[in-house]
Amino acid sequence: MVTRLPGEVRERMAPSSVNGDSAQDAAAEQPSTPELLEQLRSDRLWLLQQIDAGRWPDLRLDLAALERELGQLLEQAQERLGSPQP
Repeated sequence: MVTRLPGEVRERMAPSSVNGDSAQDAAAEQPSTPELLEQLRSDRLWLLQQIDAGRWPDLRLDLAALERELGQLLEQAQERLGSPQP
């Protein structure tokens, strides 16, 4: 069984020089900053749910630290962008 992260695309590979997509196409598909922040919030919530459910017990402390750092990063981004947190 393969576990995919939230927001991970399965249908198509990301643009790269290997699969022939141009950098211009890649730039056009990039999410906006608010969309990216929302994806990160969603990923953080997913990570918290996985930790709370007892997944990866041997990595619990490292994952909890990662979650805290992600939370701090999101707070700093919100402050710098001047937009309210949800």
